[in-house]
Amino acid sequence: MKLVSYTHKGRSSWGAAAGTGLVDMGKRLPDLPSLRSALAANAQGRIAAALKGATADLPLSEARLLPPIPDPEKVICFGNNYREHVLEAGGKIPEHPSLFVRLANTLVGHEAPIIVPRVSSDLDYETELALVIGKPGRHIPAAKAFDHIAGYTCFHDASVRDFQLLHSLDAGKNFIGTGPCGPWIVTRDEIPNPGNLTLRTRLNGTLLQNGNTSELIFDIPAMIAYISCFTPLGPGDIIATGTPSGVGFTRKPPIWLKPGDVVEIEVEGIGILRNPVRAEGDEG
Repeated sequence: MKLVSYTHKGRSSWGAAAGTGLVDMGKRLPDLPSLRSALAANAQGRIAAALKGATADLPLSEARLLPPIPDPEKVICFGNNYREHVLEAGGKIPEHPSLFVRLANTLVGHEAPIIVPRVSSDLDYETELALVIGKPGRHIPAAKAFDHIAGYTCFHDASVRDFQLLHSLDAGKNFIGTGPCGPWIVTRDEIPNPGNLTLRTRLNGTLLQNGNTSELIFDIPAMIAYISCFTPLGPGDIIATGTPSGVGFTRKPPIWLKPGDVVEIEVEGIGILRNPVRAEGDEG
């Protein structure tokens, strides 16, 4: 299943994408007002049952897709988690995971603008696979990690590099409009091997990143086990797993996202997350 959060004619709801149409699950399951609440209720069986024989309520093109979980309690991101990316940035392969946290108000959906901030033009791209938690847990063993994943989505960890490198990691990763997520959550059953997925970034049609999750330094079970050792994971929490090599700041000359650009990130088995780039104050 492809699960989405969206707005249509001023109404917010959640649903399932089916071909070029959208099935309104908020209408069919009124006791579950959001996708996050559906994950908390472990309602995937009910969703699947409601989809049997259902016809689309509206064309997908008429909905404005939001981040699949618009209000996650936690967005936890892994840095330096692909060997070649660490090396291209001049680093050493880490012995322990490196994490940072994103604020929920940095997230934007499919086709929403990525914002180049007024205070910097050093805005970089990063394609990532993101995990969406379904079953809550603390101290989750690696062997049980996949039991806690509801599904997967694309995450674009756009980074303001001068702030990241000269000020603080948290500042560089938390500018408004720099965290595209979506376009939907693909449920876990549809991606049997997330440890072997191709990730790509295209900027104005030019391929800039082309990696695979098989290159992860800390794999998905290790990530979930590590995070859950210090904080409980809950339904709707998002874990961004890191980016492969090919980012803009390591290129000579650097490649930065500029107003007027269109950037697409693609994760095999999930799809393409597309966003135009706008200057702050010109979000349109």
